[in-house]
Amino acid sequence: MANDKVHLARRWFDEVWNQRRTETIDELLTDDSVCHSELGPLRGPREFRTRSFDVFVSAVPDLRITVDGTVCEGEEVVVRWSASGTHLGDGFGFPPTGRPIAFSGITWIRFRGDKMIEGKDCWNQSGMIQALREPIEACAVPS
Repeated sequence: MANDKVHLARRWFDEVWNQRRTETIDELLTDDSVCHSELGPLRGPREFRTRSFDVFVSAVPDLRITVDGTVCEGEEVVVRWSASGTHLGDGFGFPPTGRPIAFSGITWIRFRGDKMIEGKDCWNQSGMIQALREPIEACAVPS
């Protein structure tokens, strides 16, 4: 049973984020599902897709997420992951910088049957966006 939940969590990261299969969002979430994120609560597949997924992949179209580890207990799975990509789009609300990004985080997921009913993302999204907005300082070359 625990392996089933881990498999579903891994599917989420691979199919949704790496393969961009939005039908997997509809398959694994319900209208009652809630994701707790820095954006506030995202309820259901539509809100997750429009306020999180679409925004992020439009800003970082080459985003890749690697599942680095999982822990499962009952109906809950914790996923430790790392991500990388390039800021090539304006999905964050400012022009693309062309800068590479790399970050890591943890996502806690609570399942009900084969549906992700609740999740909590823990990573510094606002810090990443702030770093992208800061100008690149020119390196001083000693004379």
